[in-house]
Amino acid sequence: MAGSSMKDIKRRVKSVESTMQITKAMELVASSKLRRAKERVERSRPFYTILYQTLAEIAESNVDFSSVYTKKRPVKNVCFIVIAGDRGLAGGYNSNVLKLGEKEMAKTNAHCKVIPVGKKALEHFSKQNADIVYDKLDEVDEIGLGASSEVAKLVCSMLTKGQIDELHIVYTNFVSTLSQVPASLRLLPLVSIGNSPKKDRSLTLFEPGAEEAFAQIVPQYIAGVFYGAICESMASEQGARRTAMEAANDNAKEMIDNLSLSYNRARQAAITQEITEIAAGAQALE
Repeated sequence: MAGSSMKDIKRRVKSVESTMQITKAMELVASSKLRRAKERVERSRPFYTILYQTLAEIAESNVDFSSVYTKKRPVKNVCFIVIAGDRGLAGGYNSNVLKLGEKEMAKTNAHCKVIPVGKKALEHFSKQNADIVYDKLDEVDEIGLGASSEVAKLVCSMLTKGQIDELHIVYTNFVSTLSQVPASLRLLPLVSIGNSPKKDRSLTLFEPGAEEAFAQIVPQYIAGVFYGAICESMASEQGARRTAMEAANDNAKEMIDNLSLSYNRARQAAITQEITEIAAGAQALE
């Protein structure tokens, strides 16, 4: 019985060690990708910040400014862009952002349309039978500025045609390697810009006009925010995966230590039993 128990323990130790090699490799890969993702986040943030400042300047410098992108309207249809990951093994990264997306949708009484980003988001909302208006963004790693511009043009066209009344984006904000916070941001309409106090900027001249310039910049701004959210989410996913794999490695080490202790106890019991049997046999011969 002891020999059988020792074999089982050895088999379990080898299995845990094999799993530990995989989790260790995944941790190293996540660490490498995290460094690149953090650099993308730092490079993307100034872009949409400057565009937002430009939009605000245009709106504030024109007393009679009016745009379809800033008007309040009855909310009947809302579009949600929900960014999740392509893979699992990242702790609660995917579940947290998807739960926030469902929570935000539940808050509104309007009809919700969804643009899922990432395989996990597409699978989730497909199972929920959600109204998916665009399903070609199932590879987060492959989304660049070109794809971001296409999405921005699509949602801006939907707003100007009256197909949606609001646009929200749900993503994960990268705070640090150990902290990733799901966030929701309303992108359209730009109510805060349209209702800003007007400033005297009579020397500012926009060609062909303030409203035309505003309408051309808004899709670029939406594309910049979307791309920035992609970068934030990718960095968050790699940070969450690195943390999860590090915890898995620690658990594997602890499990191996416990199994090694059990193996030594079983081995000691087997040796003690053999010594007892030899002593009993020697006594019988006497």
